[in-house]
This record gives sequence, C-alpha cells and structure tokens, in this order.
Amino acid sequence: MDYKIWNGASAIIIKENKVLMVRGKDTNSWGVPSGGVEQGESAWQACIREIWEETGYKARIIQPLHIKKTIIENYKVTTQYFLCEIIDGEITYHDPDQTIVEIAWKGYDEIAQIQHDYNEDQKVIMQLLVNEL
Repeated sequence: MDYKIWNGASAIIIKENKVLMVRGKDTNSWGVPSGGVEQGESAWQACIREIWEETGYKARIIQPLHIKKTIIENYKVTTQYFLCEIIDGEITYHDPDQTIVEIAWKGYDEIAQIQHDYNEDQKVIMQLLVNEL
C-alpha cells in the first residue's frame, strides 16, 4: 500500500496542575492542541501556531518530549510532542478550520475519565501531571 506522509506537532501545556485540552466538533473526545506542519515551517513553529489557532494563547516551548509514529488509514503519521508554557493571551477561538468547539483546563481526575482523541496520550499527560504535583 502506498501511504501518504503527514507530519504534525502537539503541545502539552500544564498550568496550576491542569492541562490545556481542546474538543473538536462532532466528537466527545479531547486532545491537546495539535495539527499539521505546514510547508516551510518546523514542528516547533507548527506547535506554537496551533496553540494560538486552537486556544488563543501565545506560548513558548520548554522542551521536546517525544515523537509518535503511527499509521492512520492511508497515512504514515509522525507527530512531535512538546512541553510548552503560556506566555500571554486568553482563551479565544482562532481556528481557521473551525473544528474546535471547546477549550478547557483539565485536572488529573478529569484526564483519567475523559475520552481522548488518542488513547496513548492519556498516559503521557497523566505522568507529566504527577511529576508537576
């Protein structure tokens, strides 16, 4: 099978023992701000852009976390995860794709119970929260 390539970036942002999460339309699942790397930008740049587009916050990257590689349908997906922090802004919707319908800070207990866009993210997020507590 010929696979298409998709590269993305995801931001895990922790503030006051809560993680910034977004929910897309037509789903009950939550995820961290993320999206595709556009032509001419790095994964770092895509991460910062996606945070602003999906949440309204300006942020900076603290450190890269890990790279997730998977196959979704006919795509080979590579996503770089970053630990980030908010430097300015407030929750507002700037999503050009208009797919984000809810933005919220979720604590450990909520992270443990909500449905996640990517189940494997739950363990990573919860471990980062434990390290923050």
